[in-house]
Parts: sequence; C-alpha cells; structure tokens
Amino acid sequence: MRATLLVAALALAGSAWACSPVYVLKAGWAEAKILRARRPIPEVLADPATDADTRGKLAFVVEARRYAMEKLGFEPGEAYTMFTQLERDTLAMVLSAAEKDRLVPKTWWFPIVGRMPYKGYFDDDDARKAQADLEADGFDTYLRPTSAFSTLGWFNDPVLSSVLRTDDVEVVETVLHELSHNFLFVPGQVGFNESFATFVGRVAAVDFFCNRRGGGPDTVKCLRAQARWRDYQRFSAFVDGMMGELEPIYESAELTRDQKLSRREEVFRGALAHFDEDVSPTFESVSFGGFRDTPLNNATLLARIRYYHRLPDFQALLDARGGNLNAVLAELKRGVAGVADPFELLPPDGQPPARPPGPG
Repeated sequence: MRATLLVAALALAGSAWACSPVYVLKAGWAEAKILRARRPIPEVLADPATDADTRGKLAFVVEARRYAMEKLGFEPGEAYTMFTQLERDTLAMVLSAAEKDRLVPKTWWFPIVGRMPYKGYFDDDDARKAQADLEADGFDTYLRPTSAFSTLGWFNDPVLSSVLRTDDVEVVETVLHELSHNFLFVPGQVGFNESFATFVGRVAAVDFFCNRRGGGPDTVKCLRAQARWRDYQRFSAFVDGMMGELEPIYESAELTRDQKLSRREEVFRGALAHFDEDVSPTFESVSFGGFRDTPLNNATLLARIRYYHRLPDFQALLDARGGNLNAVLAELKRGVAGVADPFELLPPDGQPPARPPGPG
C-alpha cells in the first residue's frame, strides 16, 4: 500500500526535540539527501541514459502536474518538477501503533502538522527497534514501506524512483494524491486528510485518463482507473464495516479487557472470512493482497481506515454535485473551517447530501 509520509516537520526540525533529537536529526539528514539528489525532470527526459520506462512515466508526471494546475486549480509551486533516484527501492518505513482494546492510535507531535499517528524511518534497524519497544509496551503495531511523501509545499518535493515502480495509472494517481495535500490539509485530522487525498487522487486520475488527448473512455488506462476507484470504495465499505463491529465491543463497560480482546479476535476471523468469500471476488483491478497477508490488529486496521474511510460518501457528494470535482473541492475547503470533524461535511450513509453553503 502506498502511503503519504509527511515530513515538513522533520525538515523544520529545530523545534521538534519532543520527537527525540536523534530521530529528528536522522530523518532530517535523510530528507536532505533526497533533496540534494534532485534533478530537473526536463533534464532527466533529455538524458540519453534515461530508460524508456522512466522517460514515459516522468512524461505522465509532467502532464498530471499540468492537469492539477489547469483543471483542479491546485498551486503546487515547484513540487514534482524534479526527480530523485533513490539508493534503494523503498523510500522509508512507516511505523504506527494502537491500543489493543481500543481503536485509538498512538500519536507523535510535530511542528506544523500537529499530532500524527505514525513516524517515518529511513533506517530499517531503527524502525524495527522502535516497533519492538512499542510492542513491549503493550501496543499493536504495524510497520510498512512507503514510496511517496509530501512536505505540504514547504520544499520542492521531487518525484522519487520508488513511485515509478508502479504503472502509469498509479504514477498519475500518486502525483494527484500528493498535490491534493498542498490544496487542503487540516492540521490534526490525518484520517480526513488521507481519505480526502485518496478520493481526489482516484477520481482525478479517472478524469485524467478518460478525457485526455490520446485517451478516452474506452482506453485501457481509463477503464483501469475507473475499476480501481470502484475497488477502493468496496474496500472502504469493508474496513468501515469492521470498525463498526469493533467499536461497540471496545466501548462496552460490561466487558473486561480480556473479554474485549477475545471478542475482537472473533470479529477479525469473521471479517477475514467475509473478505475472502464475499468481498475479494468483487474486485476488478486491485487485490488488496497486502491487507490479507498482514496480521490483522488494531494498528493494521487503523492504517487502512486512515486512507479508506468513507470513500463511498465522498463519491456520493461528488454525484450530488453533478460529478463536478472542482465544486466539491471548493466546498470542502470552504467548509473545514466551520466544523470540528471534517467528515461532517460528507453526507451521512444513506442520506442525500445537503445543498452546498453559499459563498462567504
């Protein structure tokens, strides 16, 4: 699963000593190496040593970035105008943790972005040691690789070679996903920020491939982008349903901790059986094999919910606005200042979306 690693705070790490000075210095040094290794994309495209696959995918990056500015009104600055060849296939390891008997993530505080439910490590040994320490403290944990990041416009984010390991549809989706963070980012609301970016990246990728010159509604890339967005909505409904089963158990005052842990294992077993028998056969383009192959616990579940929460409701809002993504973007950006939970701006499940508020 591709994830977004927000490292603006690490690049501005002077005041982040609460995060551990050693961690901050290591992450800041790794980020500096990435930024120092950047090359302008036109230079890479013109280099005879650049292989055809890299050249083709970087051309899509240039086009997707132009689409984000001209069609979506994003202001990416100089982000994704440069390319960095990493020294390894994985950008970083992302570590998250959660209480065993509550759907409550452990968080870490960073400047600018506020509290975050994960930390990124550029050294595998450091990541595994931190994971072991959290498990020793009784937390569920999840350690996974990530291939992309955003500094929220603070620096000229490069396209990383790790991103280009995917196909053209995923490359474009990644660019649009990351640039959406520059358009709308609500401090302290990681779940909304990531699910919003998933929605924007997927829907905009559909529009990009289905309406671009040289594309069209019957092209392989258009059909693939559409299928993946449908798959993401199916998976979203599945993980949100699992969360709905677990919350009453965890919130029960009548159950002991041991009883809650026993009940959660029953939910996990039932959910995996449901996934295998009913959900997985409906997928058209994405298998979500990483989910199935990873031990299920609160940390791994929350990591999925963070990127897939209420995606069908985002689509319902888009449908209610006549498929006008620009209208939805403007409505959400205008509305987040007036609510404690940005998800309140989405239509409740099964309910028609309210009319958008007037300007101002």
